Amino acid sequence: MTRLVPMLGMVALVAAQQPAAPGRNEIDIVHHLANSHTLEIPSFRPPYYKEVELPQFTPFRVGRLVIDLSPTRHVVFLVLAAVLVGLVFLYTSRAVARAHAQGRPPRGFPAAMEAMALYIRQEVILPNVGPHGEGYVNYLLTVFFFILTCNLLGLLPWSATPTANIAVTGAMAFVSLAVIEISGMRALGVKGYLGTIFYLPPGLPAALKPAMLVIMTPIEIIGKLAKPFALAVRLFANMTAGHVVVLALIGLTFFFQSYLVGVAASLMATGIMLLELFVAFLQAFVFTLLTSVFIGLMRAEH
Repeated sequence: MTRLVPMLGMVALVAAQQPAAPGRNEIDIVHHLANSHTLEIPSFRPPYYKEVELPQFTPFRVGRLVIDLSPTRHVVFLVLAAVLVGLVFLYTSRAVARAHAQGRPPRGFPAAMEAMALYIRQEVILPNVGPHGEGYVNYLLTVFFFILTCNLLGLLPWSATPTANIAVTGAMAFVSLAVIEISGMRALGVKGYLGTIFYLPPGLPAALKPAMLVIMTPIEIIGKLAKPFALAVRLFANMTAGHVVVLALIGLTFFFQSYLVGVAASLMATGIMLLELFVAFLQAFVFTLLTSVFIGLMRAEH
């Protein structure tokens, strides 16, 4: 599974290169959520963090396209997420293999990771992908744990949430679209796959076939594009919304400059953060589940 982490991370990396417009000097919600060429590190003076500039490279041109490969805040955390997933599963796989070789079940963290991976494999991926779906397990497990790690990193102080960047979620949805369509081509053949675009119901009179093609072909194409669009927007919106609510609640303290408001806002923000922890797992689960369902539907289009 870990050999697919660099591929998935690099695809999202390229899509996340362009940072948002530089924020103002004031501390605002957009500034903390947007991508930038800076990293926040802890500081002992208000506002208790300072920004460190990331290296910037000279953009180069490919025809009319200008490509800037300078690292950004979200790129750094994408790389960190990919490295963490790889290291965790290298450690887990070795610990589980060592435990099995000794004739005992794994314990502690490796046992928890094995249980989670087995649950996603047995209860989410294989039942929805369908028969002979083992080949998709590596990719879909990588998707789940990569998204989960990105989501959880965004809950740490002085961090950033890569999945709150529409370019990142869009790139991951595009990879899923490619997997879905290629799996359809392999399962159905060229003729069967074209039938998912140019749809003609069996037994349709010849005179109605042109009209049916004109009506159904755009609908089928829109249906194919709607799947990755829904995957990208759902993940992006859910990870962004929670952070906006937390920052807005904390901002009430400084707006009203009241201890009472500060205590109430802190309690509500804590509740939202606990909900965000649940959402981090939920959105990784939903992205993996829907991708599995879409692959299964495409492989059994008939």
